[in-house]
Parts: sequence; structure tokens; C-alpha cells
Amino acid sequence: MSGAPSVLYDAPGPKAKARNLVYSLIFAAVLVLIAYLVIDKLAEKNQLTGDKWRPFAEGGTWTTFILPGLGYTLLIAVLSIVIALPVGAFFGIARLSDHKAVRTLAGIVVEFFRAIPVLILMIFANEFYSEYTDVDSDNRVLFAAVTGLVLYNASVLAEVVRAGILSLPKGQTEAASALGLRKTQTMTNVLLPQAVAAMLPAIVSQLVVILKDTALAGGALSVPDLLRSANVISGNFGNTIPVYIVIGVIYVVLNFILTSFASWLQKRMSRRKKAPKGAQPLLDAPSQITTTTGAGGTGTL
Repeated sequence: MSGAPSVLYDAPGPKAKARNLVYSLIFAAVLVLIAYLVIDKLAEKNQLTGDKWRPFAEGGTWTTFILPGLGYTLLIAVLSIVIALPVGAFFGIARLSDHKAVRTLAGIVVEFFRAIPVLILMIFANEFYSEYTDVDSDNRVLFAAVTGLVLYNASVLAEVVRAGILSLPKGQTEAASALGLRKTQTMTNVLLPQAVAAMLPAIVSQLVVILKDTALAGGALSVPDLLRSANVISGNFGNTIPVYIVIGVIYVVLNFILTSFASWLQKRMSRRKKAPKGAQPLLDAPSQITTTTGAGGTGTL
């Protein structure tokens, strides 16, 4: 950080800096103490011995349990993201409709599904597919997991889309109307492209939530995902803590990759908005522009 004064807070003085240093040292000491107690307790339960970690050095553990579970987790996440994004955009735009009936109906749907926990939606969807459809039991849990994730996260994304569009200056809509664009053209060609850049951090956060919520399907519906694989490995080798540490690291890596991709995409979109390299500002602009009409006459702007 530079030494420039901030408008958000007062720069700390010598006493405040000393006090912050003391607080930081106390916090670090408490953190180290907690880490020591946790590691000591795990060692006492023989969870940190080499035997508990040896299964992860064997290829069979990865090819039989972890990688298939990881593939199923990614399948649920990708299906949910691909479906939830357009559904959320649809309801977000519908909430801004000029027609009160459309606006009200979209608002009811969004608020209803946003208020229900995603786990309940998964269980309800599983019962629905079981009672009223012919989907076999192998695919039913996948359908139920994706349905629950889509219903909940699409309703959240709808609010993100609505807020992103409302954050744009009203002059954008007025300028588009002055150019003769219809409402659909204004939304797709003017508002949405600008709003997407502003919404991207919130959208990525919600996509990370989707990825993490796939673990609920493994716990509630016994979907053979990464969490379910962890339970099987733990049951076979009796290494509960090492298994969940490895699974947790895998989730961290997945979310890091997703967040890094979003950051790269956001920077790329920001660069595209900048003026081309070498472009010079128009300093000697003419005071008036002469135009030629189709009938051969001239006019000025």
C-alpha cells in the first residue's frame, strides 16, 4: 500500500500502530496455540501416523474412489451452473419487466425458492422424481441434486442480475431509447454487456457456492460424489481426519481455479473496454460537422 492518505479511515498514529502490533502478536500466539492443541489431539488419536496417509500414496485409492467422486462432483456442478445461469438471468430480467403481472410472478418465484434451504429442495426433488416420474434410482439422485441447486441458485443469481442492471446509469436506457432501440435490444445490446462486468464477482461467488453445495447431495442423497467417496475411504482405512483434509484441499484447489479463471476473464473484459493502443484523443475537433443528405443537399450538426 502506498503512503497516500485514505478517505476511508484515518491513518493510525504511533500509539495505534503499537497497539495493532500487540493485538497481532496476541492473535498469532493464540492461533499457534490452537494449532498445537489440534495437532497434539490428532497425534494422540493416531490420525497423523504414516499408516493413515499411506492410502493416498497408492494409485488405487485415487482411481477407485477419489477421481470418480471428483468427476461426479464436477458433473453436478457444471450441470447446475449451465442451467442456473440462464434461468437466473431470465428471472432477473423478468423482475424488471414493464408489465406488473410478469414482474410480480417473477418476484414470487425468486423469493419463494431463495427462502428455502437448498438441502430441502434436493430432498423434495428426490421425492418428486420418485413418486411422479419414471427416472431410475441411479439417475434420480443426480436429477434431484441438480434440481435443488438450480432452483436455489438461479433465484439468487436473478437478484444479482437485477441489481447489476439497476446499478447502471439511467442515461444508458434513455440514450438507447433515443437511438430507437427496442426494450429487448436495449437489454441485450446495451445493458447486459455492461452489467455482466459489474456482476462478475458476485456471479463467481455464487458459482463457488454451487460447487461447495454439491457436497450436500453426497450427504443427504448418497450421491457418489467426492464427499461420498471420502466416507467410503474412511470406512475402509479408518483414517477419517486425513481423508477429510485431502478432500478439503481438493475443494480449495477447485475453487481457486474457478476464482482465478473469473479474475482472468474480468481483466480481459476490462482490457477490451479500453481504447486501442496508440489511439490519440481528438484534440482538434471541428466546431461543426458538415453532412451530405441523400438529395444532394448539405447540413451541419
